[in-house]
Amino acid sequence: MRPIQRLLRAAGLAGAAFGALLATAPARAADKLKFIADWTAEAEHGCWYQAEADGSYAKAGLDVTILPGGPQVNGPQMLATGAVDIALISSAIQSIGFTQNGIPIVVVAAIMQKNEQILMSHKSAGYASLAAMKGHPVMISPLARDSYWPWLVRKYGFTDDMIRPYTFNIAPFLHDRMAIQQGYLTSEPYAAAQAGADPQVWLLSDNGYSDYGSLLGVRRPWIRDHRGVVQRFVNATIAGCYRFLDGDPAKAFALIKHDNPDMTDGQMTYTRDMLKQHGIIDSGDAKALGIGAMTDARWQAIWDLMERTHISQPGENYRNAYDLSFVDRKVGMQ
Repeated sequence: MRPIQRLLRAAGLAGAAFGALLATAPARAADKLKFIADWTAEAEHGCWYQAEADGSYAKAGLDVTILPGGPQVNGPQMLATGAVDIALISSAIQSIGFTQNGIPIVVVAAIMQKNEQILMSHKSAGYASLAAMKGHPVMISPLARDSYWPWLVRKYGFTDDMIRPYTFNIAPFLHDRMAIQQGYLTSEPYAAAQAGADPQVWLLSDNGYSDYGSLLGVRRPWIRDHRGVVQRFVNATIAGCYRFLDGDPAKAFALIKHDNPDMTDGQMTYTRDMLKQHGIIDSGDAKALGIGAMTDARWQAIWDLMERTHISQPGENYRNAYDLSFVDRKVGMQ
């Protein structure tokens, strides 16, 4: 559950080499495009804010409006109804679910090679592994029941009687030294540490949970009429990712804070550090094929996970959920 927002158009992409990696924009007015994130503005959305701040979208002939998500905003629904052109989808499992329910949303890039879903415990609790949590209460949201919880049940022997409600408030976690709760790598551990806790983080993707994160979803009919726009947006976003991770994120941070005044420099710096340290964006297939990479083999693995955990609908063709033609081009790797 992560969404975002936007503004400004700042100076500078120096260097012809960087400009050349973006698709050539036609000599006419910029194509307008509405993109909605999966949560309020935060550093997890650094790729998009960086592309806006450093002029990558403008150089690609795009006038991008970055809209915020949030708890009261349903980005995929807005995409399905045509209110926005591109939406950030939180997981591949979610996108396959759209396909299974006849919603014509197709994924064109996977910005996060690792889904950043975690379980978090206190170090003092002494859990040595996810398996060691079996039989202990775990605070999760209702959405977890249809994604990673069945995987935890199958792989680690968790049972439904362990489930406790997660209210997106870490106070219960802070007051119970044996507590376990869901979270995101880049968010809840920071909040817990700021409140004086010593959190231990279990990144599910490093323990066998194969889902992607932060995928770009587009309506299939819209792709047919705007293929060039989609390609330019994907390329410029990828360029923004590399510059956000490897360059100076100051301008992106400024735009994020403009759209979300509650965001702090400390939180954003922590988020960026975690994205880099754990290879959330540039690991796996992205190492060879570039950020945004997707492969048939990886989607097959995600589908296999869904079938094993009985969260798929038999007979559905998961391949309708994605389109590989916009990625795996090594854009920005130079």
